Amino acid sequence: MDQSNNGGVTSETRTSATRSSQAYEELRSLLLSGSMEPNTRLTEADLTRMFNVSRSTMRAVLVRLTQEGYVSSEVNRGVRTRDFSPEEAADILEARETLESALAGKAAERATEDEIRALRATLDEMADAQSRGDQAAYSQGNRRFHQQVKEAAHQVTLARAYETLLYPLVMRQYRNVAVHHPRAGSYEEHQAILLAIVTRNPDAAVAAMRHHVAAARHALVLE
Repeated sequence: MDQSNNGGVTSETRTSATRSSQAYEELRSLLLSGSMEPNTRLTEADLTRMFNVSRSTMRAVLVRLTQEGYVSSEVNRGVRTRDFSPEEAADILEARETLESALAGKAAERATEDEIRALRATLDEMADAQSRGDQAAYSQGNRRFHQQVKEAAHQVTLARAYETLLYPLVMRQYRNVAVHHPRAGSYEEHQAILLAIVTRNPDAAVAAMRHHVAAARHALVLE
C-alpha cells in the first residue's frame, strides 16, 4: 500500500479527502446560487451521480452541510434545502447588515489600488448589464462586487463570520418576484459604497453599505 511519510497517510486517503472537499464546495456553491427551491429533497443517489463520488463521501458532505446550516435533515423526511421562517430570515439579514457594513469600513481603510480598480471594473460591468436589461449579468456583478469589498477589507475574522451567513438562501426564498430586478436605486447605492472606499472614508463606507443592505432587506417579503 502506498503510504506517505506523514503519519502513514495513504494516497487513497488523500484522494478521498480531496474528492470530499471538492464535492462539499461544489454542492455548497450550488445551494448558495439560489437555483434550488427551498424545501427541495436531496437524495444521496442523485448527488453521488451529480458529483461523481461514493455514497459514503456524499453522506459525509451532507452531514457537514447539515451541521453548518445549509441543509436540514429530519427523520422520515431526509435531507432538504433550507426553508427559513420569517424570524430566522430577519435575524440572518440583520447580521449581514452589521458584518458587511463593518467590512466596507475596513475596505475604505485597507483596499489596495488594484482592488479599487477591480471594484470600478465590476461597477462598469453592472452599469452595462443594467442598460442591456440583463438581470443575470447584473446579479453576477453584484455578487462579485460584494465579494471584492469583503476581500479588500483584509479582515479575516469579520470575513469568516460573514461567510457563515446563509443570506443568499434567504434572499432566494423571500425575493419579491413582483419587483423589477435590479431594484430601483441599487446601482446608485453601489456607486456610493465605491466612492466612500475611493475617498478613504470608513464612516461613509459603513453608512453606504448599511443603507444598501437595509434597502435590499426591505425589498423582500418576510411576512
